[in-house]
Amino acid sequence: MKNMMEFCYKALLIFGLLGLSTSTMARDDLLSFDFDEVLQRGYSEGILDENITFKLVGQKHKAVIKKFSNYRTNKKTRRLGKPEVESCAWALLTALKTLQARAHSLNANAIINIKSNYKNREFSSSTEYQCGSGFIMAGVALKADVVNL
Repeated sequence: MKNMMEFCYKALLIFGLLGLSTSTMARDDLLSFDFDEVLQRGYSEGILDENITFKLVGQKHKAVIKKFSNYRTNKKTRRLGKPEVESCAWALLTALKTLQARAHSLNANAIINIKSNYKNREFSSSTEYQCGSGFIMAGVALKADVVNL
């Protein structure tokens, strides 16, 4: 009887820990961070082309000469073992680099009206972007207009 009780106790403990760990691993927090801080890092580290202007929705910019289209990007990066702020910054830089490549291909010089669109939940801010952060991955999804100013 004692052995059976020990077995049941250990089994409950193991299943409880497994349940706790899978709920932790399945987390998917939606976080907001400063956009300009990451943008300036991208310019200073040479990740982004300084000839391309990036503006969040609501930020002032020169008059639009030509609008090409609205584009979307969705980029993910490994988060495991990294701080959320670092993983999210890298996901944002990757997303901006993708939009920048689109601008280059169209001979455009700006990406404006940038909005976060993580899991199709639109978020507009003139100062922040949103990042989905889970246990293993972090992701940034953006919508923006590619234009010439």
